[in-house]
Formats: sequence, structure tokens, C-alpha cells
Amino acid sequence: MFLTVAGNKKEYEDGITVAQLIEWENVETPQYVTVSINDDFVENGTWETTVLRGGDTVEFLYFMGGGNERENGILFFAKRQK
Repeated sequence: MFLTVAGNKKEYEDGITVAQLIEWENVETPQYVTVSINDDFVENGTWETTVLRGGDTVEFLYFMGGGNERENGILFFAKRQK
């Protein structure tokens, strides 16, 4: 089956889980990654049982926070793993 992972279309075995994909893609610091499938976030406690389907789009995101002293706001953004 084909999946789009981090913007790249690749072929994988049918029935792989999010946990397997994280391992196969050598995701950096998986304990800090957030996974989205088709723009829906996947809870990290369900990675072992979440099965991917052909055509899915998967992103590995790292959320980082920062501050803005002038406005006392908090800024969040996501960094995509390549």
C-alpha cells in the first residue's frame, strides 16, 4: 500500500501500525513526537493498535513553545520531521 509520510509517497506493507511506521522511519525522539493521520491527531497510547490504510497521509510533528515578552503571549508551532 502507498502512504504519504512527511510529504513523501512511499510503499509499505499492508496493515502496518503507527508504532511500526515510527520504527521503520527512524523517527527522532519518538517520545516527543505527535502523529497525525489525514490531519487528525493520534493519541500516543494507541500507536500499537492504530492500523494505517492505503492512501493515508502521516505527519510526525514536534511542538515547541516560546514566549513573547512584549505581549506576554505564548507561541506554538510544529516542526515537521523530514
